[in-house]
Amino acid sequence: MVPRSEAMPEPSIYRIVFISQGQIYEIYARRVTQGNLFGFIEVEDFVFGEKTQVVIDPAEERLKSEFEGVRRTHLPMHAIVRVDEVEREGKAKITAAPEPAGTVTPFPYPLSPPRGGGRKP
Repeated sequence: MVPRSEAMPEPSIYRIVFISQGQIYEIYARRVTQGNLFGFIEVEDFVFGEKTQVVIDPAEERLKSEFEGVRRTHLPMHAIVRVDEVEREGKAKITAAPEPAGTVTPFPYPLSPPRGGGRKP
């Protein structure tokens, strides 16, 4: 038996909040990385609530079905609201994005690729 201090650490769990199609998604995953696609974040190994729970949350069930069969998803950086490392997963959910206070909606700014490759402009 391995002493507790030498045991493998628990894998991290991340809460990812992002905006998609006018709604705010909050999902949990064990792996979040900067993807190979420029301007995207890779999210994989999704974590959802236990299936043994008596009470079923329809919002979480909708997310489960939406991400069913998805091994990895790529989220645009400008859609990410925040990524938090948390101690344990919570309930995944989808909520409506609040209506803007004014009549002007900020336009997403384009991400410019890094300069490099030894070429001069």
